[in-house]
Amino acid sequence: MEDQTLAPYAVKTKDSRGRKYPEKEETMRLPFQKDRDRILHSRAFRRLKMKTQVFVAHYGDHYRTRMTHSLEVAQVSRDVARALGLNEDLAEAIAMAHDLGHTPFGHAGEHALDDMMKPFGLQFEHNQQSKRIVEEVEQVYPGFHGLNLTFETRQGLMKHQSPWDQANSEFTGASLEAQVVNLADEIAYNNHDVDDGLRSGLITEADLKKLPIWQKAAEAVEREYGVIEIPYVRESRTISAMFGQMISDLVRTTSSTLGAANIQTLDDVYRNDGKLVHFSETQFALNKALMSFLSERIYFHPDVLKLSHRGQGIIKDLFTTYHADSSLLPKEEQARVAQGERLEIVIKDYLSGMTDEYAEQEWERLG
Repeated sequence: MEDQTLAPYAVKTKDSRGRKYPEKEETMRLPFQKDRDRILHSRAFRRLKMKTQVFVAHYGDHYRTRMTHSLEVAQVSRDVARALGLNEDLAEAIAMAHDLGHTPFGHAGEHALDDMMKPFGLQFEHNQQSKRIVEEVEQVYPGFHGLNLTFETRQGLMKHQSPWDQANSEFTGASLEAQVVNLADEIAYNNHDVDDGLRSGLITEADLKKLPIWQKAAEAVEREYGVIEIPYVRESRTISAMFGQMISDLVRTTSSTLGAANIQTLDDVYRNDGKLVHFSETQFALNKALMSFLSERIYFHPDVLKLSHRGQGIIKDLFTTYHADSSLLPKEEQARVAQGERLEIVIKDYLSGMTDEYAEQEWERLG
């Protein structure tokens, strides 16, 4: 069925390099579907519901969390993968797992934990931690650590590098499915951060009207619906139009690039050292202007920074406290140290797995 429905350069089940620990595969689910399901049912995925995306939980119930962000990235990834004839199951699995390693308090927490690791010759980077979680940290099988995901899903976690994560990343050896997730991540956060920004009051529709990308989407909405009087409905339809325009541009541009590069097989994809999945120059410029706007008006807004700095302080205080007295760690983490694991690695795994709420509770309890 995959040979009949997927493009020749898509990752197919028969092309998979399999799992580190051999398993009997099922007849009801393909391997990448099983990967997705294992990720969905993991403890790390469940904790994403209480991890900050941009606005911490104090802001309200309707703001995105790492979990809702991951679900939105998965939705965009599936749509783009389907349009390009790629493996939707693989793209979805990568998308669902791409933020498993994120700390509490968003990127601020990530930077704080990285700062605490550096004096010990170590580092923290959430993509690497996502891979570590599915390979080592999750323990739900008797014969091995991790979720024993396929090679392609695990590789996709490292080849997925959004501009926020690593602006100068290279895509050598990356599947098209992994590259799709990379841009789906950008599409998702650009749009849902606008929505959350409007809800928070940090930005207004009048602010957005100065951006060409908003103007283009608003014109499309008015052509379809006429003048919408209710502000929230008008804003929602405009954000939806931006979503659609980004996705359409990505699919059209990528299709053209695959043809121009004469990509015929999966080996052609892996041998290509450039970005095969990308926006047009026009859309890239529109997106860049939007991202600059969001950085200035939301990500570095004093109200957001105040809470981010508080989160960083919590992460650093907890690291210092646990490092000074490892007996304060849970018994299972103490056991890892007793078995010879580096204390800094154990603390890193424990802290990065915390939700915002649990980190605050521990900080107050130990303070």
